[in-house]
Amino acid sequence: MNYAVLLALSLFFGFAFEEFFGGEEPAVPGGVRTFPLLALTGGALYLIEPHYALAFIAGLFVLGAWVFLYIQNVLVGNREPADGPLIVPSSVLIAYVLGPIALTQALWIPVALIVATVMLVGSRKALHDLVARVPQEEAVTAAQFLLLVGVVLPLLYGAPRIPYTQITPFSVWLAVVAVSTLSYASYLLQRFVLPDSGVIVAAALGGLYSSTATTVVLARTAHDEGVTSEITAGIVAATAMMFLRMVVIVAIFNIALAREIVIPMVVLAAISIAIAVIFARRGAGAKAPNVTPKNPLRLGTAAIFAALLIAVSVLSKWVQANAGAHGVLALAAVVGFTDIDPFVLSLAQGGVATIGVATAAIAIVIAASSNNLLKAAYTLAFTRRPQSVVPASALTALCVFGLIAAWIMAR
Repeated sequence: MNYAVLLALSLFFGFAFEEFFGGEEPAVPGGVRTFPLLALTGGALYLIEPHYALAFIAGLFVLGAWVFLYIQNVLVGNREPADGPLIVPSSVLIAYVLGPIALTQALWIPVALIVATVMLVGSRKALHDLVARVPQEEAVTAAQFLLLVGVVLPLLYGAPRIPYTQITPFSVWLAVVAVSTLSYASYLLQRFVLPDSGVIVAAALGGLYSSTATTVVLARTAHDEGVTSEITAGIVAATAMMFLRMVVIVAIFNIALAREIVIPMVVLAAISIAIAVIFARRGAGAKAPNVTPKNPLRLGTAAIFAALLIAVSVLSKWVQANAGAHGVLALAAVVGFTDIDPFVLSLAQGGVATIGVATAAIAIVIAASSNNLLKAAYTLAFTRRPQSVVPASALTALCVFGLIAAWIMAR
């Protein structure tokens, strides 16, 4: 079975290689015959002495000497291929090591290796175009994101609980990673996949990481270009995504709490989408203003979010101890005028221990409702036009609908 897999994968790799480089002049080494022979040679040399793999290593040295001569010939001859001097030698080495990998490892490992290699080699134009489109600061931001996920998060695993809270440093940073991942994915989709999608789609994607920030951006755009039906629809669409984002974030940490809020949140999101569609149809055919997204992912932003989450957790526990469930509901109304994510996450990560899942769900709905009232105030303040009363009224109506939903949940 392993030999059949080895032969099939090497043939596939060779076919793909010749498809990509068949028209190169002078012809590059490797292809539908060479790669299977290299793979079978690598596998056979490994089987001769599998304990130390000395025969395989000797073959690797021989192949490495050929690779060195090939690269030297390419560089001296000043005929660097379009893909650079290392793509062909790298493919040859992968074909050689495929033999022992296919014979000794689980099936998915050699399959993943060859599929990834073929995709990388075959997508040269798309990847080069992507590199040309992506600014340098985006690479730095991506590195920061990997630092958050791959370095900081594992280091915090096993740390003791933070005093005066129900959370640990690991759970705090896990919340940061969850929110950052959703925010960063939404930003990348908006910036590079759907860059010309229009105000409404851009606002909806922006609402996945911050409906408040998106509302402020649209309000400032309306101040400069006027309050249009499309901008109003975008503001409401961003809020619709906020309701759905809350469900996703809560579900990551507390599925029972997510079940409690899913119905009211989805209903409020549906109402928001219906309002946005009504305004979008009114503004159909109008010139759409340009709304450029800003990257939401920064190390400083992540640190501030973590600090806010800890502070809100301490405050929530103190309020629970001194004012009970009613105090938490009052706190929810207050924190809605700030960033509601830390409050929601503090409840999802342990805040329901003393007040119960039902009360925590009501608190989340109240916080989202008061946040809509904050966005209505921002709309009026940043737009400073008489027509801004229209999107502000829509957000106020959503606040009222949310409070009604909270009242129904409390009964």
